[in-house]
Amino acid sequence: MIIGVPREIKNNENRVSATPHGVYELVQAGHTVLVERGAGRGSFINDEEYADVGGTLLDTADEVWAKADLIYKVKEPMGPELQMIRPGQIIFTYLHLAPDPDQIEALLTSDCIAIAYETVTAPDHSLPLLIPMSEIAGRMAIQVGANLLQSSNGGRGTLLCGVPGVLPGQVVIAGGGNVGCNAARVASGLGASVIVLDINPARLAAIDNMFHGRVSTLISNTMNLFKATANADLLVGAVLVPGAKTPKIVSEEMVKGMKKGSVIVDVAIDQGGCVATMDHTTTHDHPCFEKHGVLHYSVANMPGSVPRTSTYSLSNATLPYLLKIANLGLEKAFESDPGLKNGLNICRGKITWPAVEQAYKEWKAAR
Repeated sequence: MIIGVPREIKNNENRVSATPHGVYELVQAGHTVLVERGAGRGSFINDEEYADVGGTLLDTADEVWAKADLIYKVKEPMGPELQMIRPGQIIFTYLHLAPDPDQIEALLTSDCIAIAYETVTAPDHSLPLLIPMSEIAGRMAIQVGANLLQSSNGGRGTLLCGVPGVLPGQVVIAGGGNVGCNAARVASGLGASVIVLDINPARLAAIDNMFHGRVSTLISNTMNLFKATANADLLVGAVLVPGAKTPKIVSEEMVKGMKKGSVIVDVAIDQGGCVATMDHTTTHDHPCFEKHGVLHYSVANMPGSVPRTSTYSLSNATLPYLLKIANLGLEKAFESDPGLKNGLNICRGKITWPAVEQAYKEWKAAR
C-alpha cells in the first residue's frame, strides 16, 4: 500500500502522524511511505530521519495526496486538502464530523473512505486512539487555565495552589472520563480544590477511589452545575459522547453566574463544546475571548502546542491499526477487528456512523 503523510495545515498544528519508527515499520512490512518535506519539522523531526528509514520525501502536499492510497493524518482535512481527495482514497485521522457539516458534505462528495480515530473502539469499548490526546488535553487544561488566571492575562489573579493562610483556587471539571481524570490529576497535584461532575455514579465512585478523597465528586445535574460553576475559578469542559455533538450542559445563565475573571477551558470544543457560550472555536494564535466577564478558551487542537509529546503518543496508538489496514487490506482488517470498523464514518458517499448521520440530518432540517 502507498501511504501518504502530509504536513498538517491547521493553525499551529505542529504534530505529524508518523514518526521515523512508524515509517520504518511500514517500509519493513513492504509498504511505500510518502512524506511531504517539512511534515515533521514542528515536532522536531527532520526530513533526513524519514529518508534514513526508507521514507520517500516529496516536495508538495499535492504530490502526496495524488499518489497515496491512504492518507495518514492528525487533524481533519480542511481547505485545499478537501479538493485533493480522490474517489476510494482512505483517510485515516481525527475527523470530529458531527459539528462540522461542511466537512461531511465534502467527504461525501469526494467518494472517499473516511476512518475517524475518535470512534475506533477496543474490545473493552474504550477509545484507544482518542485516549492519548485526551490524556494530554486534560493535563494541559489545568496548565492553560492556571496561566489564564493570572491578572496579566486577564484572569482574576488566583493562584490555584493557594498559599498558607489563603484558600486554593476552585477547579470544577464537567465530565469524569479520560480528559476529566487527567485534569483532576494535575489540578489536585497542584493543590487546587477540585470537584468532578459526571452523570454516572459508578464513574464517580471510581474517581473517588482513584484519588483517595483528594478530589470531590458530584452527580451532574442542573442544580449541582449551577452551584459548582458559581464558585469555580477554573471550569474545565470534559464531556464526551463518542462521535456525536457534545451536549451543552453548562448554560449561558451558569456562565453569567460565574465570578468575574474566572476561566473556562472547553476541551470538548472539537465536538462542538459543552458550554453554551463557546459559540466558536479559537486558535493557538488567538486562543481566548471574553464573555460575561469570563475568559473562554476554545482551541480545538490543544495537543498541537506540545507536538513532540503528542506526536509520539499518538503514533504509538495509531500505528498498529495502520499496519493492520496496510497489511490485510481494508475489508480483511475490518473483519479481523470490528473495533477498527467502528472508526468508519463515511464510505463512498454514505455516512456510516449513526451519530454523524443524525447530526447531519438535524443540520439539513434546520437550513
